[in-house]
Amino acid sequence: MIKEPCGDAAGVRIRAAYAKEAGAREAAMKLHLLRAQEISEDHNGRLSATVNADVVERAFYLIQQTGGVLEPDTV
Repeated sequence: MIKEPCGDAAGVRIRAAYAKEAGAREAAMKLHLLRAQEISEDHNGRLSATVNADVVERAFYLIQQTGGVLEPDTV
């Protein structure tokens, strides 16, 4: 998972990799409930979204709970 600040000070761009597409789909649905924007997933189990800085920790937890893999450069 990679955390990148967005041009919008309130948004944080996150990316995660999943071994199974089902985990990425579940995370996308749950991120939508956290009011994430620009949610995208591909057929290789990769997911990206922009979340409000206030819920970034919840988003990270959600991604881990749905099988997301942290990338080595995640802080």
